[in-house]
Amino acid sequence: MLSLENGSSSPQQLQDGLTLILGLLKLARTWWLLRHIPGPFLASISNLPRVWWQITGRAHLYHQAAHAKYGDVVRIGPRMVSFSNPEAIPTVYPVRPGFPKGDLYSALRPYTSERGPIYLVFNTQDESMHKLIKSPIAPLFSLSSVVQFEGLVDEVLAVLSKQLDERFVATGETFDCADWLHFFAFDVMGTLSFSKQYGALEQGRDVNGMLSEVYRFFRLAAPMTQITWLDPILYKNRLVHTLRKLQKKTPSMSILDFASRAIKERIAKEDNDKEDADIPPRKKDFLDRFLEIHRQSPKLPPWASTAWTFSNIIAGSDSVGTVMKTAMWPYPLWEQVRDLPFLDACIQEAARVHPPFALPFERVTPRGGVTVLGHYLPEGTNVGGNAYVVNRHEGTFGPDVEAWRPERWLEGDESHRKTLEKSLLTFGAGRRVCLGKQIGIVELKKLLPFLFVNYEIQLVKPLPFKWENCFFSKHRGFTCRIKRREQGKLIKGADTKDDEGH
Repeated sequence: MLSLENGSSSPQQLQDGLTLILGLLKLARTWWLLRHIPGPFLASISNLPRVWWQITGRAHLYHQAAHAKYGDVVRIGPRMVSFSNPEAIPTVYPVRPGFPKGDLYSALRPYTSERGPIYLVFNTQDESMHKLIKSPIAPLFSLSSVVQFEGLVDEVLAVLSKQLDERFVATGETFDCADWLHFFAFDVMGTLSFSKQYGALEQGRDVNGMLSEVYRFFRLAAPMTQITWLDPILYKNRLVHTLRKLQKKTPSMSILDFASRAIKERIAKEDNDKEDADIPPRKKDFLDRFLEIHRQSPKLPPWASTAWTFSNIIAGSDSVGTVMKTAMWPYPLWEQVRDLPFLDACIQEAARVHPPFALPFERVTPRGGVTVLGHYLPEGTNVGGNAYVVNRHEGTFGPDVEAWRPERWLEGDESHRKTLEKSLLTFGAGRRVCLGKQIGIVELKKLLPFLFVNYEIQLVKPLPFKWENCFFSKHRGFTCRIKRREQGKLIKGADTKDDEGH
């Protein structure tokens, strides 16, 4: 065998050289396929910039700056293209199949060493699997079904009212309103899912660390969504997962354990209720319906109920008895708040300015490629829009996109308003729109009138609050002071303006 001593290369050296050449050729080919798409050079040859942007918690701002510099279509990774113009939404997110989700979503799957990755409705890339696990439960999330849970939302509003009165109205103490709104949303999903609240509102804290676990799950997964090949090496393999489980450093496992326990407890309760005929029937919650659907659908995978329950926990994520009456107005009924144009405008504007998910919703271009905003993208290219960026497209929403101005949703003719609605990417678009959208809308339409009719809420330090983007956005620093509103004051002043004419 030839060796280095006689001036020849060894087989290992030849193999290493060949590997290097093939690697460089692949890198060159990857760069070449999208060479016509403008963007930062380093991002065109490596995903490391994307990882770093995400680690900083400010990826949405980097994406916004890139589009401001390079235009509506920007290359932000070797095979990743971002768009900022809402006109691309029907192309990239069609209602027909053919644009599967990108590898980003594989990093958002919880993992167990026993089952491997758990496929959820929102992170499933395979279209047939998505249809299998979504179709049976989709009717549960329709508006007509969600409004049937209105009484359960009122129960949580009763707890919120009691806690605000006792902790902050009576004492005059300040509080972080963002935390309490998270507590409310989390307890609502607990009530809808399990017929009991998690207890965050009653205790005024993150009970059992569930909210922290949800945020930690997204915080760990977010960088991996930008460099997915690293995810199985660092997190999703049996050895690493077992070690992290022993160290209690696996947030998805904590949430899965909670979901599994809830399912086992519910099944045991059902068996007990069957034996005791004196127990009165109760209104079914999401978990009841998940279990019913699972039993009636033998084609569903055995982990379907766990996956659905896990999703409900991260989406929101003891019965309070009789709904407490307030000293002023009762809780607003759905029939009273469903058609309030300015309330709708405020909700739309909030969703536009601060979308809960602020990374591109990645899709993979189909066979033959596709043209997006005049730029051809070859087959297999990842493409998507970041809701934070798309929702700030000046050509669509106006030059004041950074301003909070709900009136924009009420201006112009019906065609213009429809265009704005179709341009909003907060809840996704096309065939993979957010399944829980209607739950969020009902919560907001119940919560906002209740708060502003009953309370005067004042920002203590009206400064921009902190926003951490770990795919799922988290707000902090929304310090407020609150007091009860005088009866009728809001209604009497509804048609007046303040001293500055607003």
